[in-house]
Amino acid sequence: MTITEAELRAGLSRRLAQVQWSVTDTLVIARRNLIRISRIPQTLIFAVIQPVMFVVLFSYVFSGSMTVGGSTDPAAYREFLIAGVLAQTVSFTATTTCIGIADDMRSGIDDRFRTLPMSHGAVLAGRHIANLAQTALTLTVLAAVALVTGWRIHTSAAQALAGFVLLLLLGYAFSWIGALTALYARTPETAGSAGLLWVFPLTFISNAFADSANMTPWLRHIAEWNPFSAVVQATRTLFGSPGISHSTAWPMQHPIPASLLWCLLIITVFRTLSIRAYRTTTKM
Repeated sequence: MTITEAELRAGLSRRLAQVQWSVTDTLVIARRNLIRISRIPQTLIFAVIQPVMFVVLFSYVFSGSMTVGGSTDPAAYREFLIAGVLAQTVSFTATTTCIGIADDMRSGIDDRFRTLPMSHGAVLAGRHIANLAQTALTLTVLAAVALVTGWRIHTSAAQALAGFVLLLLLGYAFSWIGALTALYARTPETAGSAGLLWVFPLTFISNAFADSANMTPWLRHIAEWNPFSAVVQATRTLFGSPGISHSTAWPMQHPIPASLLWCLLIITVFRTLSIRAYRTTTKM
């Protein structure tokens, strides 16, 4: 064996060890956050109550006055609505991440993590994994409530599962935006407000609660190219829900690849920026 081959093998071994180290640290942090959630069940309870209220209120208060695909049938609107509420629910994971990271920074736990020989990105990644688990549970409860209100999945089990996986991917992507927001906001109060500043416009200037075809032209173009709208459109397609937009905009014509591209782009950009900001903020 030549020296070059030996060095290559040694470098590969070190790289694999670093990856294993990072994964282990991430899982430890995720377990810590999951235990914390289990010890404060009120957090999970209120996280479930809010989207359930959205489903009930929009389903029965607005359904009679909303037009979907030229129809004012309340049942059609309820099926149209659920994909939007599910996507909004996972998007609000970003606010949870925002407040959680800011609270850890204020409590000083990040200073303790900084003294440990652990991966730089594990603290943020572990937080996201724990929040993703909480979001999956919330989606399960919300889907059960939606079934009670009359929502149905009209496609195969595999397509339905793909729809839920896509929703979780959106939540994971948006949570990295929340992480970056928290690292600059620094306090839980500021982080919570700052998170809502971009989550609310993103979720409401979309096709989640109203057909974008009924919007004014300039607002319709924004809604159609909104990454949130692409995921809602893709989810409706995978669930077989009525009222799917027939816009000529590329994200609306190809919602599934558009959703994947948007999510991967957001994760790549904001994960990089978040880890860089975390290192700078904590002086790691």
